Parts: sequence; C-alpha cells; structure tokens
Amino acid sequence: MDHSEKKHPLVEVWNSYSGVGRKEKHISNIPPIERIIGEMFAIGEFYYYVLNLTNSAISNHHPDILKIHGLKEYPQNLKDVIDLVHPDDIEFITKAEQKVVEILMKIGKEHQLFLKPSYCFRMKTASGNYELFHHQAVLTWEDEDKNLVQSINIHTNIHHITKQNPHTVLITGIGHRNDFIQIKIENPALKNDSEINLTKRETEILSLIAKGYSGPEISKMLILSEHTVRTHRKNILAKTSSRNSKELLKKAFEWGLI
Repeated sequence: MDHSEKKHPLVEVWNSYSGVGRKEKHISNIPPIERIIGEMFAIGEFYYYVLNLTNSAISNHHPDILKIHGLKEYPQNLKDVIDLVHPDDIEFITKAEQKVVEILMKIGKEHQLFLKPSYCFRMKTASGNYELFHHQAVLTWEDEDKNLVQSINIHTNIHHITKQNPHTVLITGIGHRNDFIQIKIENPALKNDSEINLTKRETEILSLIAKGYSGPEISKMLILSEHTVRTHRKNILAKTSSRNSKELLKKAFEWGLI
C-alpha cells in the first residue's frame, strides 16, 4: 500500500473514528446486491464501488463508472475517485465526512451499519465537464469488535435535476432505524426546517418517490392505503410549493432533504 494515501484529509478523517478497523483486511466478495439496489435513487446514471475502509482500496466496481467518467481503467484507491472531484468541493467533502464521523460516534458503533450518510458534490464526467452527483455510503461490514471494514459508495448523476449543491449532510436510518439528521454546511440560501417542516412519514415517502416507486408500490411497502399515500404526496407538494414530482425532486435535492 502507498502510505502517502493515508495522509489525504478524507482518509485522516476516518482514521480519527474509533469505529474503523485498524488492522488491514482483504475484501473478496461484494455484499448482497439487494441492499445496494434498495438504497439507490432511480433518477439518473449511477454506479457503485466497494471501499475497504482499512486501506482505502476500491473494488467490485459497477461497470458504468468507466462510461460516466470517461475512464479507461477502474479506480483502485479512494484517491483515484477523489481526483475526479471538483477541487472547490474537496473542503466541503472533508467537513461533511467530519460531521458523519461525529454523528456515528455520538449514536454509537452498535448502530453504524443502519445509518446511511449522503451529500452532493461535483465530479468530472466523460464530457470533460464537472456535474453534480449525489453520494450515498452504505456501511456493510464490521469485524468481531464492531470496527468498520467496508462501505458501498453509490454515486448518482443528478445534474439533469439540479446544479445547486445544498452543502448539506443527511444521515438517515435504514433497516429498523428511522433517523433523519440534517446538517447544513455553509449554505445560507438553504431553507430552514421550519419552512419545510416535513413529518417523518412524509420524508420517508419523499425518499421512496425519489427512488422511483409508484404510489401503489409505496402503499404496499409502508402498509398504507393508496388514498393515504396520495394524501401524503399532496401535502408534500404543498409544503414544498411544488407543482409536480419533477419539481419536488429538484427542490428536495437543493434543500438537502434526500
């Protein structure tokens, strides 16, 4: 391993988290694809890769990472991915990851596999331009001492939806947890919570809408009547002053709601 990689600010942030494994481990198999697919937003081109948190190595890439970024070879280390990020967004990403580590430490290692951090930043694409991507990290493997070993990072191109980065970190619960922690970083234009004021159920439905699920599908997933889901959707549109789902998703990303 190139030890210079350890000195990158993003790597140092995670090195400060006691929940990351200190002993280097080898990752040979990709985690169950069903869990990854369940966390993706079906709203644009996306890819994922497996990140080994003990040595920053990257493996098990979704093939579209090559097409989206115009790469000839798969990235082998976290630094290879960071090099695709707009230089002006590196500072924000570092602060975002610091906030993620703070929240994980506060909530406790016993819950870390059921918390999903997400935020946005710009990355260079095959066109040579920088476009806005939505980043999600699904923590998928810890050792016998509950030290994190592996994460699945999912990147979705949302440039066609919005070009505005909300500079917001969102940590949501998955599985049996229903956490919704929104952390704003240097973005005075972002609406405040009192202006948006979505309920937990409305936020949950908004997330499912963003993942491409229809009203009937959401109804079955949440064990609600279709009428109730329609009512929630109507209320969400009203609270966000959105005329349709397309406008709703644009605002949801710009305000850091998903």
